[in-house]
Amino acid sequence: MSVLLGAIEAGGTKFVIAIGTDQGDIIEKKVIPTEHPDITVPKVLAFFEGKGIERLGLGGFGPIDINESSPTYGQLLKTPKIDWIDYPLGKTLEESLGVPVVIDTDVNVAAMSEAKWGNAKDVQTCLYITVGTGVGAGAYFHGQTLKGLSHPEMGHIKVHRHPDDAYAGGCPYHGDCLEGMAAGPALEKRWNKKGYELSDDAHVWEMEAYYLAQALTSYIYILSPERIIMGGGVMKQKQLFPLIRKNVLDMLNGYVSSPYLNAKEIDQYIVPPGLTDESGIKGALYLAMTEK
Repeated sequence: MSVLLGAIEAGGTKFVIAIGTDQGDIIEKKVIPTEHPDITVPKVLAFFEGKGIERLGLGGFGPIDINESSPTYGQLLKTPKIDWIDYPLGKTLEESLGVPVVIDTDVNVAAMSEAKWGNAKDVQTCLYITVGTGVGAGAYFHGQTLKGLSHPEMGHIKVHRHPDDAYAGGCPYHGDCLEGMAAGPALEKRWNKKGYELSDDAHVWEMEAYYLAQALTSYIYILSPERIIMGGGVMKQKQLFPLIRKNVLDMLNGYVSSPYLNAKEIDQYIVPPGLTDESGIKGALYLAMTEK
């Protein structure tokens, strides 16, 4: 008989919450806006109450404490979501629902699910990058997500400014880091329009690809993943993928040897999610399958 598990993809814009089985099947799902925790969390708890889940997997926006031995395990840290700073999300869920809660970042669990069921199931290492309300990346290497002092903060690396870009940058901590220059809010503030209203402006996406390709080039040099998966709302602009791929090849300039890093094969290396919009919630479910 299948075990019922809970899953939460806690994002900067919305919480996706679900109940699934230890076979990886989602049987019930709901989306809740990310508002003040006093508004959002009671709705999350109400969804799970009385459903008989045995464990809960949480893929959270960061920074979040993912050190299981830490007294603040599952607590939000210096997040740009100001209302959530120091909120004990993991502890609140565990104490209120009475089940073990296993925690990682939203992008780490998305990388996990793509490695198990999606566009990285044929490789041993992959990187998952989301470009939306923020920019984050998770790495899955040989069966484990990448962790160290904390989780990687790849969305906050420095990037070279595009020569035509006068936008100061939108990150409250670093100004013109990758997230500050390339996240959805940066697009809107730079161009005074929503991303979907800019679809036909080639210059917008050439600039966006310039920033994202710089980051991918750095990740390739440092982590050498066998597959890079790019998701999030901004990446629904399909014209970005060919622009990013071309920029990455130009920036690498032939330095890294790989059968994928050439004009003919790179579209098999930098790819959209195989699980489309379910990478995060399926990853949280997969996380719940692991014992705490």
